[in-house]
Amino acid sequence: MSDYIFKVFPNQIFMDLGLYQFGYERCKPSHSFGPAVRNHYLFHYVLSGKGRLHSKNSVMEDRVYRIGAGQGFMIFPGHETLYAADSDNPWEYLWLEFDGLRVLEGMSMIGISIDDPVYRPLYKGYGETVRAEMQHIIDHRDASPLYLIGHLYLFLNALICSIAGTSSIPANKHRDFYIHEAIAYIKSNYDKDISIESIASASGLERSYFGKLFKKETGQSPQSFLITYRMIKAADLLNQTRLSIAEVGRLVGYDNQMHFSRAFKKYYGVSPLQWRNAQ
Repeated sequence: MSDYIFKVFPNQIFMDLGLYQFGYERCKPSHSFGPAVRNHYLFHYVLSGKGRLHSKNSVMEDRVYRIGAGQGFMIFPGHETLYAADSDNPWEYLWLEFDGLRVLEGMSMIGISIDDPVYRPLYKGYGETVRAEMQHIIDHRDASPLYLIGHLYLFLNALICSIAGTSSIPANKHRDFYIHEAIAYIKSNYDKDISIESIASASGLERSYFGKLFKKETGQSPQSFLITYRMIKAADLLNQTRLSIAEVGRLVGYDNQMHFSRAFKKYYGVSPLQWRNAQ
Protein backbone atom coordinates (compact mmCIF):
# COMPACT_ATOMS: atom_id res chain seq x y z
CA MET A 1 0.00 0.00 0.00
CA SER A 2 1.26 3.50 -0.80
CA ASP A 3 1.95 6.00 1.98
CA TYR A 4 -1.14 8.02 1.14
CA ILE A 5 -4.51 7.30 -0.48
CA PHE A 6 -7.21 9.92 -0.88
CA LYS A 7 -10.62 9.71 -2.53
CA VAL A 8 -13.47 12.20 -2.82
CA PHE A 9 -16.87 10.51 -3.00
CA PRO A 10 -19.11 11.51 -5.95
CA ASN A 11 -21.60 14.27 -5.19
CA GLN A 12 -24.69 12.19 -4.49
CA ILE A 13 -27.52 12.77 -2.02
CA PHE A 14 -27.82 10.13 0.70
CA MET A 15 -29.85 11.61 3.55
CA ASP A 16 -29.60 8.77 6.08
CA LEU A 17 -25.90 8.15 5.66
CA GLY A 18 -23.56 9.89 3.24
CA LEU A 19 -19.88 9.50 2.43
CA TYR A 20 -17.70 12.51 1.61
CA GLN A 21 -14.03 11.54 1.59
CA PHE A 22 -11.89 8.63 2.70
CA GLY A 23 -8.30 7.50 2.63
CA TYR A 24 -5.20 6.02 4.19
CA GLU A 25 -1.99 7.60 5.43
CA ARG A 26 1.32 6.47 6.87
CA CYS A 27 2.47 9.61 8.66
CA LYS A 28 5.97 10.91 9.05
CA PRO A 29 7.28 11.56 12.59
CA SER A 30 5.47 14.49 14.28
CA HIS A 31 3.26 15.07 11.23
CA SER A 32 0.18 17.05 12.34
CA PHE A 33 -3.09 18.35 10.96
CA GLY A 34 -4.89 21.39 12.35
CA PRO A 35 -6.10 23.26 14.19
CA ALA A 36 -9.04 22.80 11.86
CA VAL A 37 -12.82 22.54 11.87
CA ARG A 38 -14.63 19.85 9.87
CA ASN A 39 -18.07 20.10 8.33
CA HIS A 40 -18.83 16.40 8.86
CA TYR A 41 -17.94 13.48 11.11
CA LEU A 42 -14.38 12.27 10.55
CA PHE A 43 -13.30 8.90 11.98
CA HIS A 44 -9.71 7.63 12.11
CA TYR A 45 -8.75 4.03 12.86
CA VAL A 46 -5.10 3.55 13.88
CA LEU A 47 -3.42 0.55 12.25
CA SER A 48 0.00 0.94 13.84
CA GLY A 49 2.08 3.43 15.75
CA LYS A 50 0.61 6.12 17.97
CA GLY A 51 -0.23 9.80 18.19
CA ARG A 52 -2.31 12.34 20.06
CA LEU A 53 -5.54 14.26 19.60
CA HIS A 54 -5.94 17.80 20.94
CA SER A 55 -9.55 18.79 21.45
CA LYS A 56 -11.79 20.89 23.68
CA ASN A 57 -14.61 19.25 25.62
CA SER A 58 -18.18 20.53 25.88
CA VAL A 59 -17.20 23.16 28.47
CA MET A 60 -14.25 24.31 26.32
CA GLU A 61 -11.51 22.74 28.45
CA ASP A 62 -8.39 21.63 26.55
CA ARG A 63 -7.87 17.86 26.44
CA VAL A 64 -5.09 15.70 25.01
CA TYR A 65 -5.81 12.05 24.17
CA ARG A 66 -3.06 9.49 23.54
CA ILE A 67 -4.19 6.99 20.91
CA GLY A 68 -2.49 3.82 19.68
CA ALA A 69 -2.93 0.87 17.34
CA GLY A 70 -6.35 -0.78 17.46
CA GLN A 71 -7.99 2.41 18.70
CA GLY A 72 -9.39 5.41 16.88
CA PHE A 73 -10.92 8.82 17.31
CA MET A 74 -13.94 10.76 16.08
CA ILE A 75 -13.83 14.40 15.05
CA PHE A 76 -17.22 16.09 15.28
CA PRO A 77 -18.55 18.67 12.81
CA GLY A 78 -18.00 22.27 13.82
CA HIS A 79 -15.48 21.29 16.49
CA GLU A 80 -11.85 22.49 16.30
CA THR A 81 -9.19 19.81 16.71
CA LEU A 82 -5.52 19.12 16.08
CA TYR A 83 -3.95 15.68 15.80
CA ALA A 84 -0.31 14.71 15.47
CA ALA A 85 1.79 11.59 14.94
CA ASP A 86 4.27 10.47 17.57
CA SER A 87 7.85 11.62 16.96
CA ASP A 88 9.34 8.14 17.51
CA ASN A 89 6.54 5.78 16.46
CA PRO A 90 4.26 7.71 14.05
CA TRP A 91 0.85 6.33 13.38
CA GLU A 92 -0.61 4.79 10.25
CA TYR A 93 -4.37 5.10 9.90
CA LEU A 94 -7.50 4.74 7.79
CA TRP A 95 -10.10 7.49 7.77
CA LEU A 96 -13.65 8.13 6.64
CA GLU A 97 -15.55 11.42 6.49
CA PHE A 98 -19.31 10.89 6.61
CA ASP A 99 -22.58 12.36 7.84
CA GLY A 100 -26.33 11.80 7.82
CA LEU A 101 -29.41 11.32 9.93
CA ARG A 102 -28.23 7.90 11.16
CA VAL A 103 -24.92 9.13 12.54
CA LEU A 104 -26.12 11.06 15.58
CA GLU A 105 -28.34 8.12 16.50
CA GLY A 106 -25.34 5.81 16.25
CA MET A 107 -23.08 8.01 18.33
CA SER A 108 -25.70 8.20 21.08
CA MET A 109 -25.78 4.39 21.21
CA ILE A 110 -22.07 4.03 21.89
CA GLY A 111 -21.21 7.10 23.93
CA ILE A 112 -18.58 8.58 21.61
CA SER A 113 -18.91 12.33 22.08
CA ILE A 114 -17.00 15.60 22.19
CA ASP A 115 -16.27 14.79 25.84
CA ASP A 116 -14.87 11.35 24.97
CA PRO A 117 -13.95 11.12 21.27
CA VAL A 118 -11.66 8.07 21.56
CA TYR A 119 -12.75 4.76 20.05
CA ARG A 120 -11.96 1.78 22.28
CA PRO A 121 -13.49 -1.53 21.06
CA LEU A 122 -14.74 -3.97 23.66
CA TYR A 123 -12.57 -6.72 22.18
CA LYS A 124 -9.77 -6.74 19.62
CA GLY A 125 -11.81 -8.79 17.16
CA TYR A 126 -14.58 -6.21 17.21
CA GLY A 127 -12.17 -3.50 16.12
CA GLU A 128 -10.91 -5.73 13.34
CA THR A 129 -14.40 -5.72 11.77
CA VAL A 130 -14.42 -1.92 11.79
CA ARG A 131 -10.97 -1.89 10.18
CA ALA A 132 -12.03 -4.43 7.54
CA GLU A 133 -15.04 -2.37 6.43
CA MET A 134 -12.96 0.80 6.19
CA GLN A 135 -10.27 -1.03 4.24
CA HIS A 136 -12.90 -2.49 1.91
CA ILE A 137 -14.20 0.98 1.05
CA ILE A 138 -10.67 2.22 0.33
CA ASP A 139 -9.72 -0.86 -1.71
CA HIS A 140 -12.91 -0.54 -3.79
CA ARG A 141 -12.81 3.25 -4.10
CA ASP A 142 -13.79 3.09 -7.78
CA ALA A 143 -16.90 0.98 -7.15
CA SER A 144 -20.39 2.42 -7.60
CA PRO A 145 -21.71 4.93 -5.02
CA LEU A 146 -24.41 2.49 -3.88
CA TYR A 147 -21.81 -0.22 -3.30
CA LEU A 148 -19.69 2.10 -1.16
CA ILE A 149 -22.70 3.38 0.78
CA GLY A 150 -23.63 -0.25 1.49
CA HIS A 151 -20.24 -0.78 3.11
CA LEU A 152 -20.53 2.53 4.96
CA TYR A 153 -23.69 1.14 6.61
CA LEU A 154 -21.78 -2.00 7.52
CA PHE A 155 -18.94 0.12 8.92
CA LEU A 156 -21.33 2.11 11.12
CA ASN A 157 -23.00 -1.10 12.25
CA ALA A 158 -19.60 -2.59 13.15
CA LEU A 159 -18.55 0.59 14.94
CA ILE A 160 -21.68 0.59 17.10
CA CYS A 161 -21.52 -3.14 17.84
CA SER A 162 -17.82 -3.04 18.67
CA ILE A 163 -18.42 -0.66 21.57
CA ALA A 164 -22.01 -1.16 22.65
CA GLY A 165 -22.43 -4.86 21.85
CA THR A 166 -24.98 -6.34 19.48
CA SER A 167 -27.82 -6.05 22.02
CA SER A 168 -27.89 -2.27 21.49
CA ILE A 169 -29.17 -2.57 17.92
CA PRO A 170 -32.51 -4.17 17.04
CA ALA A 171 -32.17 -7.36 15.00
CA ASN A 172 -34.05 -5.87 12.07
CA LYS A 173 -31.36 -3.19 11.73
CA HIS A 174 -28.72 -5.89 11.26
CA ARG A 175 -30.87 -7.57 8.62
CA ASP A 176 -31.33 -4.29 6.78
CA PHE A 177 -27.56 -3.79 6.57
CA TYR A 178 -26.91 -7.24 5.12
CA ILE A 179 -29.79 -7.22 2.62
CA HIS A 180 -28.92 -3.70 1.49
CA GLU A 181 -25.34 -4.81 0.88
CA ALA A 182 -26.41 -7.94 -1.04
CA ILE A 183 -28.73 -5.98 -3.36
CA ALA A 184 -26.07 -3.32 -3.95
CA TYR A 185 -23.60 -6.08 -4.87
CA ILE A 186 -26.07 -7.67 -7.31
CA LYS A 187 -26.83 -4.33 -8.97
CA SER A 188 -23.11 -3.63 -9.38
CA ASN A 189 -22.15 -7.11 -10.63
CA TYR A 190 -25.17 -8.65 -12.40
CA ASP A 191 -23.29 -8.49 -15.70
CA LYS A 192 -20.54 -10.74 -14.35
CA ASP A 193 -20.38 -14.46 -13.58
CA ILE A 194 -21.37 -14.09 -9.92
CA SER A 195 -22.64 -16.83 -7.63
CA ILE A 196 -24.74 -16.95 -4.49
CA GLU A 197 -21.51 -17.72 -2.62
CA SER A 198 -19.93 -14.50 -3.86
CA ILE A 199 -23.02 -12.46 -2.93
CA ALA A 200 -23.06 -14.00 0.55
CA SER A 201 -19.34 -13.33 0.93
CA ALA A 202 -19.76 -9.68 -0.09
CA SER A 203 -22.47 -9.40 2.57
CA GLY A 204 -20.24 -10.97 5.20
CA LEU A 205 -22.53 -13.95 5.86
CA GLU A 206 -22.33 -17.73 5.57
CA ARG A 207 -24.12 -18.97 2.43
CA SER A 208 -26.97 -21.01 3.90
CA TYR A 209 -27.83 -18.41 6.55
CA PHE A 210 -27.64 -15.65 3.94
CA GLY A 211 -30.08 -17.51 1.66
CA LYS A 212 -32.64 -17.93 4.44
CA LEU A 213 -32.30 -14.33 5.59
CA PHE A 214 -32.56 -12.93 2.07
CA LYS A 215 -35.71 -14.88 1.27
CA LYS A 216 -37.30 -13.95 4.59
CA GLU A 217 -36.69 -10.24 4.02
CA THR A 218 -37.40 -9.98 0.26
CA GLY A 219 -39.74 -12.89 -0.44
CA GLN A 220 -37.32 -14.22 -3.08
CA SER A 221 -34.28 -16.43 -3.01
CA PRO A 222 -31.00 -14.69 -3.92
CA GLN A 223 -30.89 -16.69 -7.17
CA SER A 224 -34.43 -15.66 -8.09
CA PHE A 225 -33.69 -12.01 -7.33
CA LEU A 226 -30.52 -12.13 -9.48
CA ILE A 227 -32.40 -13.69 -12.41
CA THR A 228 -35.24 -11.17 -12.09
CA TYR A 229 -32.81 -8.25 -12.09
CA ARG A 230 -30.95 -9.64 -15.12
CA MET A 231 -34.17 -10.23 -17.06
CA ILE A 232 -35.45 -6.70 -16.39
CA LYS A 233 -32.15 -5.27 -17.61
CA ALA A 234 -32.23 -7.56 -20.66
CA ALA A 235 -35.76 -6.48 -21.57
CA ASP A 236 -34.70 -2.83 -21.36
CA LEU A 237 -31.75 -3.46 -23.68
CA LEU A 238 -33.93 -5.32 -26.18
CA ASN A 239 -36.42 -2.44 -26.18
CA GLN A 240 -33.97 0.45 -26.30
CA THR A 241 -31.03 -0.82 -28.41
CA ARG A 242 -30.37 -2.77 -31.59
CA LEU A 243 -27.73 -4.95 -29.97
CA SER A 244 -27.74 -8.59 -31.01
CA ILE A 245 -29.33 -11.19 -28.75
CA ALA A 246 -25.87 -12.55 -27.92
CA GLU A 247 -24.59 -9.08 -26.98
CA VAL A 248 -27.60 -8.43 -24.75
CA GLY A 249 -27.01 -11.78 -23.07
CA ARG A 250 -23.36 -10.95 -22.37
CA LEU A 251 -24.30 -7.58 -20.91
CA VAL A 252 -26.54 -9.25 -18.33
CA GLY A 253 -24.14 -12.03 -17.36
CA TYR A 254 -24.73 -14.82 -19.90
CA ASP A 255 -21.76 -15.70 -22.09
CA ASN A 256 -23.76 -18.43 -23.80
CA GLN A 257 -26.58 -17.13 -26.03
CA MET A 258 -28.56 -20.36 -25.72
CA HIS A 259 -28.50 -20.21 -21.93
CA PHE A 260 -29.63 -16.58 -22.03
CA SER A 261 -32.47 -17.27 -24.47
CA ARG A 262 -33.66 -20.21 -22.39
CA ALA A 263 -33.62 -18.15 -19.16
CA PHE A 264 -35.40 -15.24 -20.87
CA LYS A 265 -38.16 -17.45 -22.29
CA LYS A 266 -38.66 -19.17 -18.96
CA TYR A 267 -39.10 -15.78 -17.29
CA TYR A 268 -41.21 -13.94 -19.90
CA GLY A 269 -42.78 -16.83 -21.81
CA VAL A 270 -41.35 -15.70 -25.15
CA SER A 271 -37.89 -15.71 -26.72
CA PRO A 272 -35.75 -12.52 -26.71
CA LEU A 273 -36.39 -12.10 -30.47
CA GLN A 274 -40.15 -12.52 -30.05
CA TRP A 275 -40.05 -9.97 -27.22
CA ARG A 276 -38.19 -7.45 -29.36
CA ASN A 277 -40.54 -7.92 -32.34
CA ALA A 278 -43.59 -7.51 -30.09
CA GLN A 279 -42.31 -4.16 -28.86
